Amino acid sequence: MSVENPATTPQDNLSGLPVPAPNPKFTIEENRLAGSVDCMNCGTGLQGPFCHYCGQPDKNLMRFFPALLRELLEDFVDFDSRFMRTIKPLLFKPGKLTRDYLDGRRFRYVPPLRLYIFSSLVMFFLIAVFAGDAIQIRPSPMDGSDLSIHLEDEEAAALLEESLKELENLPPGLAEGVSSHIEQARKDAADSVAEAEAIPEDEIPKIDFDVNGQPWNPETNPVVIPLMPDWFNLWINSELEESPHKLKAMAENPNLFVDKVLDVLPATMFVLLPLVALLLKFWYLFAKKFYVEHLIFALHNHAFIFVILFLMMMLSMLTNWRDPGGGSTFSYTVEWIKIVMMLWIPVYLLVSLKRVYRQGWALTVAKYSAIGISYMVLLSFATAFVAALSFVLA
Repeated sequence: MSVENPATTPQDNLSGLPVPAPNPKFTIEENRLAGSVDCMNCGTGLQGPFCHYCGQPDKNLMRFFPALLRELLEDFVDFDSRFMRTIKPLLFKPGKLTRDYLDGRRFRYVPPLRLYIFSSLVMFFLIAVFAGDAIQIRPSPMDGSDLSIHLEDEEAAALLEESLKELENLPPGLAEGVSSHIEQARKDAADSVAEAEAIPEDEIPKIDFDVNGQPWNPETNPVVIPLMPDWFNLWINSELEESPHKLKAMAENPNLFVDKVLDVLPATMFVLLPLVALLLKFWYLFAKKFYVEHLIFALHNHAFIFVILFLMMMLSMLTNWRDPGGGSTFSYTVEWIKIVMMLWIPVYLLVSLKRVYRQGWALTVAKYSAIGISYMVLLSFATAFVAALSFVLA
């Protein structure tokens, strides 16, 4: 005997109790509703914007494409609703997001994993932009002038040559002021290229260390790590043999190493999260909390750190654009704001630990110190892993 899903009307109230008025913050806007009486998926009578039987929203997707594209972005970050309700407690109310999420108040906020991924992608993207600029315009520390242009590749040098030709169309006074900086930059670039070309190709550092009392040799006396498969030992010795060439290439172009670090670092930080949750589980072993609760706490706190670092980088960009030479009231104000933001990070983490785990201040401070030391040790291992992996991939 099969039991069919009974179709109900929006006026039906199975419990006999009055139906509360819906909260407009947690419903779908009227212009986005399909206006159906019954769910188009299972046929159940609708009592709101979502089907109470299968959960499908009553959305109208047959609309103007730009409106659908905008809704796709809203569904990703919930910028007009959940994102804005999330960012304030994330920055100014330590532990509130985690506490509300564990207490069941979840729908009003961006989910922890989505918040972490979005904040980390934005921050690491901005770091990549900073680290990958071919031409950097910044205050000159040598002659006290307003700007100095630093070159890092041949295309930038060609661009400078074209810029020198265009200076002929500028007024004489302005042309002289700009050309002096470009001429200095061109001279610095030429000196860098000359230094790189002066290194003979055969002057490559040699690897000189002993294995079992004999000089290392990838064929006759290789490194053999016990309990590791043969392919792993072959790979280790191959990397050791190639390392001098990689060191020489990185010395000529440091961006090779930086680019690989930026490729590996986001994934490493993501893999680090479960280990951080294990640390919290260890130090709060008798707190009667599930592992996933510690993981949610780690996601929220890491997202907070990423957002703070992102805001600090944005302030640095604003300072370089507004006051390249530095020394103004605006620059000093921004520096103080950045100092306050840096001091807010450890205070925030301590208060969030107190609010989420609800223990006394003395015990919270003690565990905060122990967790901090453990985390720094874990982070140092992760940093070494990132450096080693970046060197191998370079």
